[in-house]
Amino acid sequence: MGSAGSGWVRTGAALLVVACLGGCGAVADRLPWGGSSGSAAGSASAPTGGADGVPGAPGRALAALDTLPVEPFRLVDGYDRDAFGQRWADVDRNGCDTRNDVLRRDLAQVDLDPRTRGCVVRTGRLTDPYTGETVAFVRGPQTSPLVEIDHVVALAAAWRTGAWDWPPPRREEFANDPLNLLATSRASNQGKAALDAAGWLPPRAASRCPFVARQVAVKRRWGLSVTPSERTAMHRVLATCPQARLPG
Repeated sequence: MGSAGSGWVRTGAALLVVACLGGCGAVADRLPWGGSSGSAAGSASAPTGGADGVPGAPGRALAALDTLPVEPFRLVDGYDRDAFGQRWADVDRNGCDTRNDVLRRDLAQVDLDPRTRGCVVRTGRLTDPYTGETVAFVRGPQTSPLVEIDHVVALAAAWRTGAWDWPPPRREEFANDPLNLLATSRASNQGKAALDAAGWLPPRAASRCPFVARQVAVKRRWGLSVTPSERTAMHRVLATCPQARLPG
């Protein structure tokens, strides 16, 4: 992470002791920060709406942040990755698991396995959305883990901010919502772990506004709260890009 804002970025990091257990993963060469969530991975049946007050309409991320409920930080007992259902379930019923849906959406120069009806990605090229670094993806037991799928709002963080009270099917939908998923390098995903915006921001400064805008969009869609320190960190980032829009 760059020196700018490095002190406040880590504020509260010591409080967040939960590691990312969700098998988080990877994002793309074309950096889908501000675009739609992508039809390839389907869409969750959760409520949507833009900050302009019109369901489904785009809105400014800074205004949307002000609509999120603010709750004190708390550790909620009972978190387990299995509480969010099958890993990379085919929730949109397109015949392909969520991981491969996101890889197809986010990687460039994708080569698909013809034996899988265009589902499984064999090779591709990732531009990490958090660092801008390029990672070659090659499917295989030793090479596949170099590209992971990140839950932008980590599952453990979602649990603490409202998902603990959801029924299991809703949690599984959340874990597979393409709006909340980005392909990243393994190093980026592991570095972020389950931290919220008060504890971690992308090392690449140009990625911070899109990252926070996506987190706001996810929390708005799913009715999740933010902590006071998280809201402060988000506001500080979005104040530098007040015209930033929510991604689809």
